[in-house]
Amino acid sequence: MEDQKNHSSLSIIIPAKNEGVALNAILPRLRQILPRAEIIVVNDGSSDDTESICRAHDVVLLSHPYSVGNGAAIKSGARIAKGKILVFMDADGQHHPEDIQTLTAQLEKGYDMAVGARSRQSQATIGRSIANTIYNLLASWMVGRKIDDLTSGFRAVDAEIFRDFLYLLPNGFSYPTTITMSFFRAGYRVSYVPIHASPRHGKSHIRIVLDGLRFLTIIFKIGTLYSPLKLFLPISLGFFMLGLGYYAYTFLSFGRFTNMSGLLFTTSLLIFLIGLVSEQITMLLYRGTGKK
Repeated sequence: MEDQKNHSSLSIIIPAKNEGVALNAILPRLRQILPRAEIIVVNDGSSDDTESICRAHDVVLLSHPYSVGNGAAIKSGARIAKGKILVFMDADGQHHPEDIQTLTAQLEKGYDMAVGARSRQSQATIGRSIANTIYNLLASWMVGRKIDDLTSGFRAVDAEIFRDFLYLLPNGFSYPTTITMSFFRAGYRVSYVPIHASPRHGKSHIRIVLDGLRFLTIIFKIGTLYSPLKLFLPISLGFFMLGLGYYAYTFLSFGRFTNMSGLLFTTSLLIFLIGLVSEQITMLLYRGTGKK
């Protein structure tokens, strides 16, 4: 009885774009495993039979008139979801409905978000695996906590907390990066659960080079929102050491202090002050979060 009660407060949100074949297999499994859960499919301007398949399986269907983006679909689903716990999963068949209860169990233990962390064997290509490793290391350095899978789209989260960050989420594919780093910044508890992801059905919508650069941009952008001094302080120290080194060289060679050394020292100070001001602004930005 308690298990059914928990399922009734669960909303499963699936952003979908031309994933009719995979949805035809996923939706019946979801309904069988979690019969009382609210299942929301956000049709992001699909041109296949995604919409008719969703109607046939009696799920909540929200359709965008044209493709807005994966992140936009996530936000649309989160706004209409009724459950206290939101589960996000891809529509391409990579994520297993059987793993949902493992994720939600982490929230019952006191975590605010549980993320399905894919193994190396689950990565689509070697290049994708290497890129995700770099993203994970960079983001872990910024937040000061180990991030096992920065870009995983399979996660369970407290609905009330998640909606506090909707305004930060981009419309594209990098919403997992943004929400993960934002949760750490606001002091929420994040758990990583090892999962195995199956090969996707159909062709991926992610463009390796363009979206890879976009992911890096998002990491640095959220890094400045998370802890600006983590970015500005090393740069400031770099300019300071350059100025100090150049001053030592000119003093030993010519016995004087040059304009270039002064410029480097001044640049170092300005970058540090910009980082300091950004840090104060960041604290104001997150002042309303961290409450539960």
